[in-house]
Amino acid sequence: MLDLRRKRVQFLQMTIQTPTPFPAPRAPEQVSFDRQELGVILSLYGRMVAAGEWRDYGISCLREVAVFSVFRRTAEHPLYRIEKRPKLRGRQGMYAVIGMDGQILKRGHDLKTVLRGLEKKLIRAVD
Repeated sequence: MLDLRRKRVQFLQMTIQTPTPFPAPRAPEQVSFDRQELGVILSLYGRMVAAGEWRDYGISCLREVAVFSVFRRTAEHPLYRIEKRPKLRGRQGMYAVIGMDGQILKRGHDLKTVLRGLEKKLIRAVD
């Protein structure tokens, strides 16, 4: 009888374990544009291609930034870069339009308002 009690105590001691904590949520390994953001960008891109202003684009998804580059010709520097930097969400805004010379033309929290500056270049006087 004494032997069974000892085994039961040993069994209970073995099965009691401290809970394993859940792993902390990790930051994504790369930043990318989501479907809605790409829809807004590609809508503007299509209008600019139809107007003959833009010709090609490139998308880069890096660790801290996603970049949509716009080209007039394929083998040149981009006319504009549309960047998404989630780390700047709480500060100036995570979206930015950067010109060919590297100057930030517009920065903000809403992609549509940031891209409005590029849409103004689409409006021209008709002769």
